[in-house]
Amino acid sequence: MKPLVFLVAFSLAAYSQVAAEANRGYRTAEQRANITRNLTDPHRDQRQKPKELVAALNLKPGMAVADVGTGAGYMLPWLSKAVGPQGKVIAEDIFPDFLDAAKKTAAKAKLQNVSFVLGTEKDVKLPKSCCDLILSLDAYHHFDYPGQMLSSIGRSLRPGGRFVIVDFYKRPNAMPNGRATEHIRIDVDDVIKEVESFGWRLVSRAEHIPDSQYILTFKKR
Repeated sequence: MKPLVFLVAFSLAAYSQVAAEANRGYRTAEQRANITRNLTDPHRDQRQKPKELVAALNLKPGMAVADVGTGAGYMLPWLSKAVGPQGKVIAEDIFPDFLDAAKKTAAKAKLQNVSFVLGTEKDVKLPKSCCDLILSLDAYHHFDYPGQMLSSIGRSLRPGGRFVIVDFYKRPNAMPNGRATEHIRIDVDDVIKEVESFGWRLVSRAEHIPDSQYILTFKKR
């Protein structure tokens, strides 16, 4: 009976909301407006290191990349420059007000190769086979329905495409505010196990910011 019990429990976890604590501060427009101000803090580059992150992604001119959970569009100028004018960047989020903020970011930077998609908590709503790489920066821990989200991400990748998770460790000092142990739902090893359980294969693992953020790269099996 134990294997059956485990399978039932795993199936329920796969289709239930699991990121309640992480998403508690995103419920109202006022909360998201406060988050937008933090996401667009001009000092964020010093701690997020976007230049180094883009280098780690190994993007090439002409590629198509999606920023899932784009928020205020912080990474859009960096991704847009990396893929060049012949490339394409898709900014995805589940909140219209975040997408509005991302559109302002793109407009301010005069980005010509960025489009926007409103997803849901279960489906990124990206076109089928649209992307060479899909990035989730500080967003995977917000996935309430990781199995369904991963399935939709897989459909949106081209053959050989990569899904990259950049997120915080679930450790006391990983986040600037010291609340990673409450806010982050699972630590890196369990993220790997979770993603691989849904038909993905880990192809690389690295540390982005020491003791703070990691980079995981997956491909579909």
